[in-house]
Amino acid sequence: MSVNDTAHNDNFTWNRQVYQRLKLALSLGLRRQLFLAVCDDLHLRNQVAARLHSILAYPVGKVLCQPSNGQENSTPAYPRLVTLRLNLNDPNPIVQINQWLANYPPPIFAVSKDSQGKPFPIPAFQIVGVEQLTKQPVSIQRLFLHYLRLSEQYFSTQESSRFLESNLLLWIPRPWLSAIKQSAPQFWRCRTGIFVFAGEPTPATLNSGYPERFSSSKSWDLGNIEQSILDELVTQTELRTATAELKFENSSDFSAETQGNSVDKIPEASPSTTDLFKNVPQQQESTIRSGSGSNNQSLSSLSHISSELTELVIATINTNIAQDTGDYLQPQEILLEIEKLHGKQAPGELLAEAYHRLGTLYRLRIEQGESTLENLMVAIIAYQEAISYDETSPQLPDILNDLGTLYWMLYRTPPNSEEGQTYIEQAIEFYQLALKMISPETHSETYARVQNNLGTAYGDLARFSHPSENWQQAVVAYGEALNYRTVDMDSLKYAACQNNLGTAYWHLGQYNQPIVHLKKAIAAYNEAFVHYNSEQEPLQYGMIQNNIGTAYWNLAQYEQPVQNLQLAIDVYSEALKYRTPANVPSACAATQNNLGTAYWHLANLSQTTKEARQKYLQLCISAYEEAIALAHSLSSTSLNFDLFASHNNLGLAHYQLVIDKSYNGDKAIRSQHLEVALDNHLQALNGLSKQPEAYQTTFAYIVKTIRAFHNELGIQGQNLALSKVPSHLLPEILSKL
Repeated sequence: MSVNDTAHNDNFTWNRQVYQRLKLALSLGLRRQLFLAVCDDLHLRNQVAARLHSILAYPVGKVLCQPSNGQENSTPAYPRLVTLRLNLNDPNPIVQINQWLANYPPPIFAVSKDSQGKPFPIPAFQIVGVEQLTKQPVSIQRLFLHYLRLSEQYFSTQESSRFLESNLLLWIPRPWLSAIKQSAPQFWRCRTGIFVFAGEPTPATLNSGYPERFSSSKSWDLGNIEQSILDELVTQTELRTATAELKFENSSDFSAETQGNSVDKIPEASPSTTDLFKNVPQQQESTIRSGSGSNNQSLSSLSHISSELTELVIATINTNIAQDTGDYLQPQEILLEIEKLHGKQAPGELLAEAYHRLGTLYRLRIEQGESTLENLMVAIIAYQEAISYDETSPQLPDILNDLGTLYWMLYRTPPNSEEGQTYIEQAIEFYQLALKMISPETHSETYARVQNNLGTAYGDLARFSHPSENWQQAVVAYGEALNYRTVDMDSLKYAACQNNLGTAYWHLGQYNQPIVHLKKAIAAYNEAFVHYNSEQEPLQYGMIQNNIGTAYWNLAQYEQPVQNLQLAIDVYSEALKYRTPANVPSACAATQNNLGTAYWHLANLSQTTKEARQKYLQLCISAYEEAIALAHSLSSTSLNFDLFASHNNLGLAHYQLVIDKSYNGDKAIRSQHLEVALDNHLQALNGLSKQPEAYQTTFAYIVKTIRAFHNELGIQGQNLALSKVPSHLLPEILSKL
């Protein structure tokens, strides 16, 4: 497995392919594999290394095996991939690996109480920081190459190095690839594969106190970033869901914010450990508040805490943690406390509580909007460590629920690629583990929360595989949540869950029994709608109305089209009283777009009279014009409908208005309508160059509109139309006239 060292015009495509090959090579778990990853762009290197770590280090199911009967034990949190930074004082990666294994030997996992058990497999190791050697004396650089030359003995004598039971990935810049090839030929010959990433060199900066941050920037994408299933266009309609309160534990202090045109459906978290930080022993406060200037250096020498967790915490120290939690909650101090507890061989319950407190600290940071890859991974690893030290904690269901939510958020954190399905499946597994530990009769609120979250995760999983089956699972989960979440408990949470159930039924209706499922969607939406107050929750009130309108619009395709389209128009119009351009312009634009679509369909029904048809087309045009005007004032990323489709639809409405036999406008007005139609189709065509099928459809609209110019206005009209067409399109258009 090798890669030619050539330049690549399309770095994005190339790097994504290299990343996928590297991830596959590491995930195979073969023994004695030596990989070299070549990357000059440190920003890119950090991002890929962090992504590999997040995917491979703690895969669910291999991290936690919840006992299904009394004779099984849980698997402790032990990594499958370890990330180490090269020791610049003594740059011997083999010694570093062996030292790590000495500090963190693989735990023994007993399948049952009667079995002897066996150790976990040796993890794979990725080494970063070789680029920093260029800032070191020549003697240190030569020492590094010397250690690589000596590495042949490690490969030939298995007993001398345990790391050979797994993989080694060495990250190096391009100049060091040549140096290794020339000066460490024995090491070079042992390589299994080379993975070369394209990118401009980044000047290496020496920083002994802080490792380079694993970047969460969106500038380089490891895959196709896909928006939530709740954000995508569905047959030119907008269907959104109500909030499911992302309040990890404190349900009174955090309220979900509206994004775009409504509040996304978000998993809820456990309101059971709000006072964790209030229980920090008083005697710790003075030590913690004494300052953190020297703590970063001391963190690098921790011997009992996993280096992955330490590295990630150090990488986040430069960012400002939530100020209102107090100085004594700084993460490095909690790590030092955990290190002391390990040194004193403290009971597992105390270690679990400390790890839990660390995870909760980062969870609070995430709640406040800092959902970076590093913060998510610290919270996940800390919670998994807490579980491994105390499997009988009464807080275990809440921790499992929060782990599910963290993995769900990992799926929502860019760069989002093919791993999205893996993250959602991990979230589902944690939610299911939590449900096994909860009695709905005694803990109805927690049970309902986890079931609601499970429904959300199944809805997201539906976009990756088996949509009908997964939406059915979502329906079951939401229905089970509503069995234990009543109006009397919390009317808004009840309404949010009913709205989520309606959305699940709507999606299920796209695959089977559309009439049955769409009617159930409408019933669920209407049940949710009853509990929203237009004055207190105007955005949710408008969002529910929009969803009801979408369901009626969809149902009109199967039965009673006139009645159902009119109902859709009525509720869309009601929604627009609350989804205004001033309050939520993107939501207003989406509902206006939906309203235009409903009027267009109503105008084109066979039973619609000529007079009504003209009226509906005019109303259709007004709605589309309002939607498009708002859309052009916003960023395209904030839109939840297809703007190019809206341009095409507006063009069709103007075209149909003119060619209708009952239309009595003069030539000047006819020309105006056709010119607007042609302009909109041309705008749509400009944005569809990478969508061949949609491009050809729009091109056909353009040809049809030019013919209408000729039919309605003669040769002068046709010439006017052709004068508006870009020159490169004229040859093909003229051949079709």
